Amino acid sequence: MDNPGLMSATPAETPTPPPTPSQPSPPWRDALKVYLEPATLRMLALGFSAGLPLLLVLGTLSFRLREAGIDRATIGYLSWVGLAYGFKWVWAPLVDRLPLPPLTTLLGRRRGWLLLAQGMVIAGLVGMAMNDPRLGLTPLIWCALLVAFGSATQDIALDAFRIESAETRKQAALAAAYQTGYRLAMIWAGAGVLWVAAWAEVAPAAASAAVTGAAAYQNGAWKTAYLVMAASMAVGVLTVLLSPEPVRRVLPQAKNAAEWLQGALIEPFADFIRRYKWQAVLILSLIAIYRISDVVMGIMANPFYVDMGFTKDEVATVSKIYGVVMTLAGAFVGGVLSMRLGVMRVLMLGAVLSAASNLLFAWLASRGHDLTALIAVVSADNLAGGIASAAFIAYLSSLTNISYSATQYALFSSLMLLLPKFIAGYSGVFVDAYGYSTFFTATALLGVPVLVLVALASRLTTTARPQSAQSPAGPPAGQTADSAERA
Repeated sequence: MDNPGLMSATPAETPTPPPTPSQPSPPWRDALKVYLEPATLRMLALGFSAGLPLLLVLGTLSFRLREAGIDRATIGYLSWVGLAYGFKWVWAPLVDRLPLPPLTTLLGRRRGWLLLAQGMVIAGLVGMAMNDPRLGLTPLIWCALLVAFGSATQDIALDAFRIESAETRKQAALAAAYQTGYRLAMIWAGAGVLWVAAWAEVAPAAASAAVTGAAAYQNGAWKTAYLVMAASMAVGVLTVLLSPEPVRRVLPQAKNAAEWLQGALIEPFADFIRRYKWQAVLILSLIAIYRISDVVMGIMANPFYVDMGFTKDEVATVSKIYGVVMTLAGAFVGGVLSMRLGVMRVLMLGAVLSAASNLLFAWLASRGHDLTALIAVVSADNLAGGIASAAFIAYLSSLTNISYSATQYALFSSLMLLLPKFIAGYSGVFVDAYGYSTFFTATALLGVPVLVLVALASRLTTTARPQSAQSPAGPPAGQTADSAERA
């Protein structure tokens, strides 16, 4: 087990890049068999645990608060609870390096942090279930913050657990399994929680047309729904308890707190700059804008559906059935293609498809209320997003040093949303000025710089570090400090 004392900052390893094109590709059968391996199946369950809390403190919570009669301005302010996910890199070094004496001794550092984070999520969801927003928002807000903080912490520990659980060439498959579980959880936390709340109502709202708005709100139904969501976290808890801890990396004791802070807070970032030097600017630029087309467009997607006259039932059916199925299919295809063709080729494919799918929304804007066209566009958009996400997660994983995997991955995954979300804040102003068709076309054009950066980054991974490449059959993830090096 990990030593419960302070860990030093001295990097024990330097990463090894993904396989280069000169290495033989595995047969298709071997590429598919990776999805049946225990590590991949574990990531499916842990992905479900990671995806469950997000909507419960964002979209689903907004639905509940509005039904309870909370004004829209307040609901908008409360959405900043989700900032915990964007700033998780702040405490990621602690999760990456700091042991939790009781849990670390029993489970290991990664599983110890995962179990603690899941406990926070469960406690927060139970608190949200027990509080009625009509009687006061403060207790509910604090519980939502606990859920968001616990969920972001779980993401940090889980990213490190995934990266250390398999060799680099299998990271795309693990990412695909993670995405699948994540998306399934979002269905359960989005549509499922509404089904449970409706089932738990004492008298459905439809039974009395005279009872509307806040008067129709039944906190008991939402209490049941959120308690069911809290119980659903058992999937992740059991997986953590039954999973093996990644092979321990032996890190020497730090002499003092200053030395520990050097390793926990400064060294992970300095390590990345040392390894890539000026090329770090290129890599970080790619990370910052790779998903820009999707994120900026996504802010206006739901208002667009409403303005086109699509009903809530139509949007829910299309997004929860066709959209989710195609996202899962895209994640699977992206994982398999990354294993077979290499991550950088699929990263380029995903960038092209993500930008092109936004042009389909520009076409849909000219169609008006056309359900068949909506199904086609949403399906294509989610297929492209699934392919791009699987390759992008695998790419981010390949950039991390095993010694600082949680901290560095948390930085990358936070960076990828900050600039797109900032620009997306102006999307409504743009639509008001130029219309939906022009807006969707502009978001597609935002993807052009991404293509240039992917092309440059592809040359970097194949030419800048060939001397350190090693066979895919190298040491498994999570080897100790004296083992062979890998990303």
